[in-house]
Amino acid sequence: MNPGAEGSMDIAAYLRECSQEVDRYLDRLLPPETQHPATIHRAMRYSVFAGGKRLRPALVLAAGTSLGGNRDTLMHLGSAIEMIHTYSLIHDDLPALDNDDLRRGVPTSHKVFGEAIAILAGDSLMTRCYQLLTDLPHLGDSVRLVIIREIARATGTIDGMIGGQVVDIESEGQTIGPDVLDYIHRSKTGALLTVCARCGGIAAGAGPAQLAALTQYGSKVGLAFQIMDDILDRTGSSQSLGKTAGKDLQVKKATYPALHGLEASRRRARELVAQAIEDTRSLGEPAEPLRALARLVVDRSK
Repeated sequence: MNPGAEGSMDIAAYLRECSQEVDRYLDRLLPPETQHPATIHRAMRYSVFAGGKRLRPALVLAAGTSLGGNRDTLMHLGSAIEMIHTYSLIHDDLPALDNDDLRRGVPTSHKVFGEAIAILAGDSLMTRCYQLLTDLPHLGDSVRLVIIREIARATGTIDGMIGGQVVDIESEGQTIGPDVLDYIHRSKTGALLTVCARCGGIAAGAGPAQLAALTQYGSKVGLAFQIMDDILDRTGSSQSLGKTAGKDLQVKKATYPALHGLEASRRRARELVAQAIEDTRSLGEPAEPLRALARLVVDRSK
């Protein structure tokens, strides 16, 4: 797809094409439902193919192709990251964490398969992700190792997804400041989105300046994405979001609207996206999909 002039590309069509391609890769890279033991493979595939925007693989693809990366490599990489993202959703929805019955418009994994299988399905998607990363095509082992290290850090306890989730849980019902809230959002959600842009660049052979631009872009888009999630939890419906709306308010989660108000939160998200777009200027016209994806973050309704 030729993105054309700035702002002119059809980002909905781009995402649709990317999603369809990612789903073909996921279908091939996941064990079939008939593979013994069948229950766990049904559970893995149930959550992976329950829907979703496939934003993370799209970020990998957009970052990598902006630097001329190999599409097959980027699709494998994006599909692996989508598995680790889905694992995090399965576990987030468990009764011990967010205790949600709906995800992507369908019953959550533990409601369909029970808590034990849901936990194991999440574990299995995480381990399958790392197995696939060791076999990323068209890359040498040294680059594969860098990518594995990046994703492990972004999903870990130090400034990563799990660390952010821990502080999020511990902050429920508490009065926290903006620094703690930004830590939660940048770690719980932003770190994985940032690493998608970084790893797409790494897989494409990004130089230091290019990788720095992608990192700045990813960090700002990641925070803006979670701010919009906070806003949509207040303003959207369960039907449009595909998950239970108003849950953050019910459990007194730390959110941007709770701390800053809705309008200030919207303004902050727009500022972050504008800055992210500027971060990609040095990458030229091939980075237009990255800019369009950033705009989508603040224009989305789910």
